[in-house]
Amino acid sequence: MKAAIYARVSTLDQEPENQLAELRRYVEARGWTGQEFVDHGVSGTTDRRPALDRLLADAKRRKVDTVVVWRLDRLGRSLKHLVTLLDELQALGVGFVSLGEGIDLQTPAGRLQLHILAALSEFERSRCAERVVAGLARAKRQGQTLGRPRVEVSVDALESVRGLSTRQAAVRLGVSASTVRRRLRQKPPSEGSDFRP
Repeated sequence: MKAAIYARVSTLDQEPENQLAELRRYVEARGWTGQEFVDHGVSGTTDRRPALDRLLADAKRRKVDTVVVWRLDRLGRSLKHLVTLLDELQALGVGFVSLGEGIDLQTPAGRLQLHILAALSEFERSRCAERVVAGLARAKRQGQTLGRPRVEVSVDALESVRGLSTRQAAVRLGVSASTVRRRLRQKPPSEGSDFRP
């Protein structure tokens, strides 16, 4: 039995070793041969991930019999993405095991458990998003300024980049091009300024 061990960490400073150690033990205990696919610094909300894409390509070539993950949220965070991935694996005849939730899709109970857990996870994400939107609306009603703080560019700074394109000026000043354009609309650096868009 050829097992694809999939692990993912969201940031580059995190290490997947805790996940991998447990997954290796499981695969070894089952007597399977394991191949590791690890995504470093990739969000679970992203559908396209380098290691996951390679895993799916190997599954399509029949190089994988089952996929083993540490927890469901390592594979994906949205119900739609999880269901799509698992449907694709099932259509290819590839099994799926999630250690954290004790799910084995080769059993009817495992398939039921997966759908329940995925639905609860999606529900919690939706509730979290609602709380964020409500918090932003409350802050706005209370007069709080939202978003990034506005960057001010002095007339002298604008003079120092005269003759450059807006994009080049923005890079030199360490601000966005829209900040340079906004500042030029407020007060031109001098008569006959020759900024180029």
